[in-house]
Amino acid sequence: MTRPTDLPLWTGAEIVAATGGVVSGGHDWHATGVAIDSRTTHDGDLFVAIAGPNHDGHRFVADAFAQGASAAIVRHDFDGATPQMRIVRVDDPLEALRRLGVAARARMQGTVVAVTGSVGKTGTKEALRAALHRHRATHASTASLNNHWGVPLSLARMPRDSGYAVFEVGMNHAGEIGPLARLIRPHAAIVTTVEPVHLEFFDSVTSIADAKAEIFEGLERDGIAVLNRDNPHFDRLAAVARASGASQVVGFGESEAADARLIKAAMNENCSCISADICGQAMTYKVGAPGRHWVVNSLAVLAAVSAVGADLGLAGLALAELSPPEGRGQRTEVATRDGSFLVIDESYNANPASMRAAIELLGASPVARSGRRVAVLGDMLEMGAESPSFHAALAHSIASAGVDLVFCCGANMKALADALPVALLGGWTEDSAQLSDTVVGAARPGDVFMVKGSLGSRMAPIVQALKELDRAPRRVNGG
Repeated sequence: MTRPTDLPLWTGAEIVAATGGVVSGGHDWHATGVAIDSRTTHDGDLFVAIAGPNHDGHRFVADAFAQGASAAIVRHDFDGATPQMRIVRVDDPLEALRRLGVAARARMQGTVVAVTGSVGKTGTKEALRAALHRHRATHASTASLNNHWGVPLSLARMPRDSGYAVFEVGMNHAGEIGPLARLIRPHAAIVTTVEPVHLEFFDSVTSIADAKAEIFEGLERDGIAVLNRDNPHFDRLAAVARASGASQVVGFGESEAADARLIKAAMNENCSCISADICGQAMTYKVGAPGRHWVVNSLAVLAAVSAVGADLGLAGLALAELSPPEGRGQRTEVATRDGSFLVIDESYNANPASMRAAIELLGASPVARSGRRVAVLGDMLEMGAESPSFHAALAHSIASAGVDLVFCCGANMKALADALPVALLGGWTEDSAQLSDTVVGAARPGDVFMVKGSLGSRMAPIVQALKELDRAPRRVNGG
């Protein structure tokens, strides 16, 4: 998130007007940020007490003020206020946050881009933020704030004079993206790709494509759609975009028909060097994160940069400075008494497409003469009735990549464990906690470990356990 000036994010009067709340303590105050978690509240923040499935923010209002909150939005029936607390009372704090997001978007005079897709949303959003920020002050949603409360929160945090803003939009079910897109009202919308993700809640990949196409419901008049030209659902998405009023559909990919077209890519250990034609302009640039998936997503980024009239040259320079975020390909060298090994952290999420990309990246990673390529894989969740076949099919990718050793955990990953040759399987357990000691005990100097699984499979603790073999691990590839 970027705050381009010292202007207050919100005045008290603006907050009350946007939310329809009743304030105690007058309107002569302001907020410099918006928070929904008392643990991450900073001086001057507006704390919104959302009642979630696990925690009710009203229990932490006092903690938020202790952290320096300037005010809090609460339900009318909240009875924990003290005279020292500035309180804005509303019927529903989540709806108040949504209204604050609407007000933020209404006052924003710059250009807005929305990003969705089955794979690559967060990386593309972060790359686009960096690319546009080289041109003008750019606001973007932090982490993966892409759901029914994350999008309003990201909007509410947007500085009033941002030149660009980039928002990530996610979903598990049909009908979730449309309302968020109508809040964001993007001038350009990117769909990175459509893949078999969340199939537990859809009857086909075509249905997933239709759900992703909801992003165009919020497209501003004469807006631009940026779509993956190599994806089989391109024509379906393009038709919906045009029917929604898009003035232009820009395709990216390797296809000869792509407007942002990959000509050549050299894959290196810590980066990729790319030659491409971006909407008629020849470009040679570097992406500071390895892997073909980053190459393809960079085409989407540059297509969007071109579409909104930003500087392609500056964007190319920004892409060279990218590094994978934690849980999405971040690399860490771990030095032990006997030598060092590498950990590739892909623990944030997983689906068949991202699994194949991560395994391919592991296969392309150089190892020392005595080293091995080791995959530590947790369940891909929400895959529906075909889950066993999706997991078992990873055996082909593992063989193609030349992976030397595979550890599996989770009920779904049992299908992969059964499909692997006995010599390749390092072990299978029901959960990651049972597997952690085995993986750590297998680490040898020169190895490259890639750890990946859906967030619910809890693979991050295994990454942490490997890192703890060295109390001073060093990130590589600029991370």
